[in-house]
Amino acid sequence: MRCAVIVAAAIVTVLTGCGGEADDDAGASEEPATSASPAPSESTRSPESQSPSQDQPEPSGTVIRTAASNYGTMLFDESGQAIYLFDRETSDRPRCYGPCADAWPPVLTTGEPQAGRQARSGLLATTKREDGTLQVTYAGHPLYYYAHEGKNQVLCHDVDEFGGTWLVVRPNGEAAP
Repeated sequence: MRCAVIVAAAIVTVLTGCGGEADDDAGASEEPATSASPAPSESTRSPESQSPSQDQPEPSGTVIRTAASNYGTMLFDESGQAIYLFDRETSDRPRCYGPCADAWPPVLTTGEPQAGRQARSGLLATTKREDGTLQVTYAGHPLYYYAHEGKNQVLCHDVDEFGGTWLVVRPNGEAAP
């Protein structure tokens, strides 16, 4: 009985989780996104507890790695959050702002993004968003999370929303079919 409840909850999440109202302009506006996206890893030590040494390393960037999924091997962040691209974006310039970025928060970084398991460092880069934050790109595609997914979940592949299709990303930088 408990398993049936979990399966029913998962189905409801899939049916309602990705299907917001489509916005043909992908939320493009003059205002930058104010979504609460997963923050890049940062030190938990307070500035007072850090030594004043000038040899402190630069902050490391967001780690992009791969893992298996129902769509084959795909990109995740270090914590296991699934990563997507928006097929409406044909360059490294993000077009997902406002309500779009609330549903699909950008993958942000404070330093150079790092390649983890099977991700290709040569495909990783960054692009500046309207608010000045750095968004991770892979093979020229700005990367996003889905706001209503848990770690190691992939619920929103091949979803049409905000004027385009959201797709998981394979290690070669292409979208999964």
